[in-house]
Amino acid sequence: MNFEDFIISPRNFRTENWQIGDQITKEIKEDSIVLLFVSDYRGAKGDAEVQDFTAIRKEFYQLSKLDFEIPIVDLGDLVSGKSVEDSHYILQEVLSACHSKRAIPVIIGGSNDFAFSLFSGLNFHQQNINYTQISNIISLKQGEGIDEHTFLSKILSSKNFSIKNYHHLGYQKHLNEADSVKLIKEVEFDIIRLAEMMNSTERTEPFFRKADLVTVNCDAIESFSDAFSMNPQVNGLNRREICAYMKEIGLSENLKSVGIFNYNIYSENQLNHQLLAQMIWYLIEGINIQQSHPKERYYEMFYVLIEDRQYAFKRDTFSNLWYFGDDENIENCIPCSRKDFDEAKKGWLSARFTKS
Repeated sequence: MNFEDFIISPRNFRTENWQIGDQITKEIKEDSIVLLFVSDYRGAKGDAEVQDFTAIRKEFYQLSKLDFEIPIVDLGDLVSGKSVEDSHYILQEVLSACHSKRAIPVIIGGSNDFAFSLFSGLNFHQQNINYTQISNIISLKQGEGIDEHTFLSKILSSKNFSIKNYHHLGYQKHLNEADSVKLIKEVEFDIIRLAEMMNSTERTEPFFRKADLVTVNCDAIESFSDAFSMNPQVNGLNRREICAYMKEIGLSENLKSVGIFNYNIYSENQLNHQLLAQMIWYLIEGINIQQSHPKERYYEMFYVLIEDRQYAFKRDTFSNLWYFGDDENIENCIPCSRKDFDEAKKGWLSARFTKS
């Protein structure tokens, strides 16, 4: 498939040699980070006309490239299909091209339902996907069409999809149906409230550590004055918190694909464009840091006795990150926090460690 038929190449910007725009290219490279901007908001009751991402690019391109070594590609703007399904199909073709070159696609813009395409595109190349979503809404509505309310149920119920773990972070109780929250808990997926994500990333870092796919619904970020997202909320992660979490996403050891959806592309507020640009930057910083980590790891083992039963925790001596379990293969251990270990010493063990 010829990408030139449905991707508008980005314009050139004049940048300094210390800025990230100086190292950006326009063709997919092996082991690169590939940015693609999407204008189709029909899944969030918006329109599908090509939008101008120039203001966001201008803010992003002028940020520092530090000592980033991973190639960064700006593929351009995806032209929307005649139908939402067409847009999903086209996007999946682009994603497949990225995965075949071990590139990490970062999809920016478009409605939250494009998480379905990211999952589908990745599922074609691997099984047992670890998916983490930051979103204030848990919607498990059924329907033939795909939109921001139905996409999650389609992912979780499809016989063609192979999902190992699903983590839903940042939900707000007052915005959700109790039945949806109850159902997620019943199938033993992790669900974390906004309050548990505020001020520090320590509590929820373990849910990003092994993630293959992470999507961010911008509705989970607080808006002031001009709306930051398609469904703006007064409560949500603040500007510093979301940038810290974008870095945590980049630090994932298994990261294959990222989506940042429901951004209010119709906004003319420079500060909104600035925040989105910095979110992308912190994601890239995290990916670069993770790639610089040594491949060989060493672990300290700690044992905790709770009600006459012994439980094991491991600490990565390089990263100081913690795991639950005594399996020799660290992939079979559960990422956790130092707080989980400290609470276990007091006799309280998180339920997610004892799932059958």
